[in-house]
Amino acid sequence: MMEIAAEKEAQAALLDYLHSTRSLLFTDADNMSRNSPHFLRKLLGKVDNQAEIGRSITRFLRYHPINEFEPFFESMGLKPSEYSTLLPRQLMFLNDDPVLLENYHVLCNYGIARNKVGKFYKEVPEIFRYGEGVLQKKIDSFEKVGLSQSTVIRAVLSSPYLLVGDANLEFFDVLDKLRSADPAFDWIEHLMEENSYDWRQMLEILCLLGKMGCSEEQLGSLIRKHPELIFENSGSDALLLIGVLTKFGLRPDEICSTFLQFPQIPIAKFLGNLKHCYNFLVEIEMAMLDVGRIVCSQTILLGSCTIKKLETLLTALRVTKDQLCEIVKENPEVMENWVVGKKIKRLPNLTAEEEELRSQRMKTEFLLDLGFVENSEEMKRALKLFRGKGLNLQERFDCFVNAGFSKKDVAEMVKDSPNILNLSKDAIETKIEFLVNDLGYPVSILRKFPPCISYKIERIKLRLTMYNWLKDQGAVEPNLALSTVLATADKLFIKAYVEQHPEGPAVYERLKQTICSH
Repeated sequence: MMEIAAEKEAQAALLDYLHSTRSLLFTDADNMSRNSPHFLRKLLGKVDNQAEIGRSITRFLRYHPINEFEPFFESMGLKPSEYSTLLPRQLMFLNDDPVLLENYHVLCNYGIARNKVGKFYKEVPEIFRYGEGVLQKKIDSFEKVGLSQSTVIRAVLSSPYLLVGDANLEFFDVLDKLRSADPAFDWIEHLMEENSYDWRQMLEILCLLGKMGCSEEQLGSLIRKHPELIFENSGSDALLLIGVLTKFGLRPDEICSTFLQFPQIPIAKFLGNLKHCYNFLVEIEMAMLDVGRIVCSQTILLGSCTIKKLETLLTALRVTKDQLCEIVKENPEVMENWVVGKKIKRLPNLTAEEEELRSQRMKTEFLLDLGFVENSEEMKRALKLFRGKGLNLQERFDCFVNAGFSKKDVAEMVKDSPNILNLSKDAIETKIEFLVNDLGYPVSILRKFPPCISYKIERIKLRLTMYNWLKDQGAVEPNLALSTVLATADKLFIKAYVEQHPEGPAVYERLKQTICSH
């Protein structure tokens, strides 16, 4: 309560100083004293007599003139961090800048809230240097085209730059376009004060839609249903969509038709879906000619579908990328069944024998792509060691490629140790991350000893931690091969290495309990 009372006294003292001593208008002085809390706190910190705050501040101000621009800018709605660079270098008193005050009063007297004027000062400070009558004339030009006072205030608050130069002319052109398209459309409700609008770009998108074949009636219907095409990001998303569709070869009239059929989803979401579906078609290795054909013929479908991830579809449908590619090429509309939140209907089940034959065929095709010779002993060995379904092999292979290996290196690793592809994608990624990030080994270590990836993390951690301890004690050779450290049987590892140091067995058991208990 005392803090509130002190603040009230400080406000009253500042008001009296600004109005009675500095001769500012009462409305200006009152607004500055009531709406500059940061400045008031700073002022309160400069007086010691907390029992008589008002008198203390009055006495302080009598002998210590303040920079009046600080509470003035703060009362406009600017934060200290925003107005610190805007403070005049040579001035302290507001009455010494009558041009600033005159243009400030023009805005306030028109009905713009005083705490909103700061947005104008921050974005278009030049309007506060206008000569007498210039700013008022700018504002009046908006009413001359039939806009109400409240509409003008909302328009210039969202786009202060409309009061600079000829920017208002582009605004008037957009207004004419909107009125011609649909006189009843209440466009002003879509302006958000916190947003900034590029009226030149909005005019560009309206003109472009007209050039592509949209009649005024169609344009009116489109904007009424999808105002975000124009008002969201000033139409930049709509321009981006036009550019994308043009790049894929759609004619202007086809692009116009796409907009007229636009679904009831945000355009940013539409663009995201379209991009995701395009990436999906690329991921299933569809020829670019076919990708372009589908994007052009199924634009609305692709933009409306939030399709599931490729890995999810391959697993649920039990197909390969090639098979999925053929399915989509034959009937692109099937993608409607694969959207997020919708249960995937599996393709007709194969018999166990058919499933096994298909899996074996996929494994064989995979190995042939890696350079294995058909029916060779090397291939027979790999097929015998592979477990699980053939459709997972490529995904697991790609894990190693994504970790930094070349496809040629991974192919050689598979030839050396086919069973490295028996691990799941998650297991491969986890173990590579563990070796590189936790143990500090370069990923290239796997090229020298591929089976390393097949060991359990606990074994790898126990063996390497023990080996590093023994190495630090000088009990073992410092350059033992990773294969030796990991592949040696437990009894032999203990006898050959752990027992080479008197404390080795105790340390080994302690590490074993710690690591294996987690």
